[in-house]
Amino acid sequence: MTWIKRSFALRDPAVKLSIVATLYRSARGLQEFHQRCMAAAAATTDEVEMILVDDGSPDDSLDVALALQADDPRVIVVELARNFGHHKAMMTGLQHATGDLVFLLDSDLEEPPEALSRFHAKLEGEGWDVVFGVQRARRGGFFERITGKIFYRIIESLSDRSIPQNLLTARLMRRDYVDALIAHQDRSFQMSDLWVLTGFRQAPMEMEKLALSPTTYSFARRIRMAVDHVTTTSTRLLYLIFYCGLALSGTAHWMFDRGLISLADDLTILVSRQVNDPGGVAGMIYASGKARAPERRSDRPHTHYLRWHREHCFKN
Repeated sequence: MTWIKRSFALRDPAVKLSIVATLYRSARGLQEFHQRCMAAAAATTDEVEMILVDDGSPDDSLDVALALQADDPRVIVVELARNFGHHKAMMTGLQHATGDLVFLLDSDLEEPPEALSRFHAKLEGEGWDVVFGVQRARRGGFFERITGKIFYRIIESLSDRSIPQNLLTARLMRRDYVDALIAHQDRSFQMSDLWVLTGFRQAPMEMEKLALSPTTYSFARRIRMAVDHVTTTSTRLLYLIFYCGLALSGTAHWMFDRGLISLADDLTILVSRQVNDPGGVAGMIYASGKARAPERRSDRPHTHYLRWHREHCFKN
């Protein structure tokens, strides 16, 4: 994608498992993350690659990742041109993954890499295409849990698709599913929605998410995420706006017909074509259904003007 700055890779053509993670302020625990992931993957296959996507991290996460790659050629480092956000960084990493299975998780170690063996056993043992992690209980204090529930309720009521509650990043996916997922070409997207929209046979798996660091999702950010999610994924919102406008228009028409409301005498609609007179006014002013000469705004301090410019109202 266009937001990729550089890619550092030594490809192994026979990869069975790809581990994908994004980096943002991840320098401190990145070496431990690499060690634990590779140890967990060894129980599944020796043919493994790790894709680390630097999402414009302000610390030295990129330098640590490059040092890991120098010692372990199975590590692939992708540097984004700037911080594009968690979702686009995840999608970039998935596009670089080549394994038959792809294990996606966060690099902050709050989702234990050792869970890979459980994910793999469920995926292969029960024949799923995707096994995704869900929290047993939402972490945090009372305020964080309440705002999390508010966020989910907003999404659930307005979204076209039901999103699993307490959804985590950690998930193990088959190649066919990943290919279908990265085929989406949306410029603005929510990964939680694309995960559901892509389809295939998916199953949840409960797991603990550790609280190793304070959450960066404030109440204002949760509301912003909810608005972004609904406006980028929902057609229900469009229908809601349409029917509200229809109801408002019908109510106003009914009230006008019965004389319950009327236009105020001082409501003036100014229609201006501004033809060959960009600084002046050409047209007619109508007030209370009668045409009269234009008046200056200072003469009628309560007059309201609705200016319709030529480029919006008239065709050449």
